[in-house]
Amino acid sequence: MPTTSDDPRWASAMRSFERHLDLERGLSSNTVQAYLRDVGDLASWCAEFAIGPDEVTVQVLRRFMGQRRREGLARSTISRKRAALRTFFAWAAKRGLVEADPAVLLDAPKTDRLLPKVMRIDQVAALLGDPVSGIPDAIDRRDAAILELLYASGARVSEVTSLDLGSIDLRAARARLHGKGDKERLVPLGEPALVALRHWLGSGRDVLLGAGNTPALFLGRSGDRVDRGAIYRMVRSRGMRAGVGHVTPHMLRHSFATHLLEGGADLRSVQELLGHASLATTQTYTHVSREHLRSVYAGAHPRA
Repeated sequence: MPTTSDDPRWASAMRSFERHLDLERGLSSNTVQAYLRDVGDLASWCAEFAIGPDEVTVQVLRRFMGQRRREGLARSTISRKRAALRTFFAWAAKRGLVEADPAVLLDAPKTDRLLPKVMRIDQVAALLGDPVSGIPDAIDRRDAAILELLYASGARVSEVTSLDLGSIDLRAARARLHGKGDKERLVPLGEPALVALRHWLGSGRDVLLGAGNTPALFLGRSGDRVDRGAIYRMVRSRGMRAGVGHVTPHMLRHSFATHLLEGGADLRSVQELLGHASLATTQTYTHVSREHLRSVYAGAHPRA
């Protein structure tokens, strides 16, 4: 757990909060750590003034957030911290650790809505078809399979790294993904992704596996489960080589959703494929799709 302060009141509350996020809410490890970092930031700040969790008022929270804004933190970061603090104090009030929830009156800063960055279909084609030279065939085939899977399924990087051999059904053409909160969903796979997976499983994975016996679908150079960092670096490198600029795995997820909507898919189906708990989250992509279609119209229509 991230270090907070030497104050035992904060340390005890943070340990209980971590158990709540992990065991009761079933959040992913990365999400739990993000909550703990933001609440831990407040705990460390409060320790300078000997303020315990039950002594925090809305005025204390406003001073803390005001100092973070003066330090130049982005609005999105400020909003994330505010959300974490509201979650923490709502939980603490419910458990009786604080008399009243001070964060309920914490004002929300205005945030600029940033639309997800989306690749054009021709850019995706260039990325997926990028010829690779100078690396082993096994790595080449693994990378091709990962790229195809990211775009074919809209999977998050964490979902790809957690895939095991049994998560892919080539005969049924689908992948079993475990998303946030360990929620499971089945996502269909197209023929290009299936072909890439067959190449990887047929003459790539065993090369990296060596004498190991991990059930992981995708392996790193050492034969263990591939990690998030390796996938991010690979996608970025492939994007530069393909001439499409800076690319991230999440851009492929955004592009997957937007291209489905532009192709006529209904919003509920895209919600299920992405594993979103709320339809409002998926609706972001309708804005992306409209913006993208406007740009296509402006560039292609003779009287635009």
